[in-house]
Amino acid sequence: MALLELEGVTVRFGARTALDAVDLKVAEHEIVCVLGPSGSGKSTLLRVVAGLQRADAGRVLLAGADQAGVPVHRRGVGLMFQDHQLFPQRDVGGNVAFGLRMRPLGPGGPGKMPSVGGAGRAGRVEELLELVGLPGAQRRAVAALSGGEQQRVALARALAPEPKLLMLDEPLGQLDRGLRERLVVELRGLFGRLGTTVLAVTHDQGEAFALADRVVVMQDGRIAQAGTPLEVWQRPASPFVARFLGFDNVVPAAVSGAVADTAWGKVPVPDGSPQGDRTLLVRPSGVHLADPGQGLAATVLSRTFRGGHVALRLRPADGPVLEAECSLRDAPAEGARIGVLFAADDVVVLDGGT
Repeated sequence: MALLELEGVTVRFGARTALDAVDLKVAEHEIVCVLGPSGSGKSTLLRVVAGLQRADAGRVLLAGADQAGVPVHRRGVGLMFQDHQLFPQRDVGGNVAFGLRMRPLGPGGPGKMPSVGGAGRAGRVEELLELVGLPGAQRRAVAALSGGEQQRVALARALAPEPKLLMLDEPLGQLDRGLRERLVVELRGLFGRLGTTVLAVTHDQGEAFALADRVVVMQDGRIAQAGTPLEVWQRPASPFVARFLGFDNVVPAAVSGAVADTAWGKVPVPDGSPQGDRTLLVRPSGVHLADPGQGLAATVLSRTFRGGHVALRLRPADGPVLEAECSLRDAPAEGARIGVLFAADDVVVLDGGT
């Protein structure tokens, strides 16, 4: 049985449908990240599960129990928001201890467990701060913490009441990229050790793919695709998902056998690809540079250094601009005329049409 289950959940704001009959299951100990552009419904979904937003139709079940009419503080879920929402008048220990004073009952249903006593509370706070990498920080003022440290305190506070489900809303959104990349690795390891069930919302694909066991991509209030990070990355379900993941080499195509007819000419496709009128995704790694006169003629519009490789934008003789990547050593100069060949292994025939 799923720990969390959404059945046909619909939310409307006037004439706009924010969630449109969404079905979703989250298994116990699973980390699920919900991705999508602004307005896709991902934050509304989180608010419905938390009890902060009423659904116009459908059901939310936690451990099989319908949550209709169950208030936020009785649902046994933990919440962690982008802006931390720490109490500035309390020190770090006081913030973490806040959730221990009245803990919700476990999966058996709504209710209360006795609050943790003073000695037990101090020990639990010490344990949680050690867990999130802030040992001995109980007496530190919130205002004296860095952004990353505040994020850790907010996480410790959310974990304090031992929620059956932890929900994160853009948990690392206000941090710089380097710190986000370090913390997301730590979070995945921490949740794995604790066996925490997590439902997270983020707009950052890298963050979601590094953290999640399963990724859910939202589009206009519906689930456009759900799967493991590898499944979604390797086989986007539609042109929308492909473009949302950052792939721009997406064009209409007529697939016949092992070849697709596109605006870039003939492009090889993997064996067993769907046939007929389709949409083609060519990953930048599948755009190979060749000598002028070979393959598709193109001109280098720009090149951008990205760590271990160079990202190129190419203007082909026919068709839209192509994105490619190559090694630092092989990067041609801007304005250079080159040939382009395509590698079938990095071509995906999308199931959705144009």
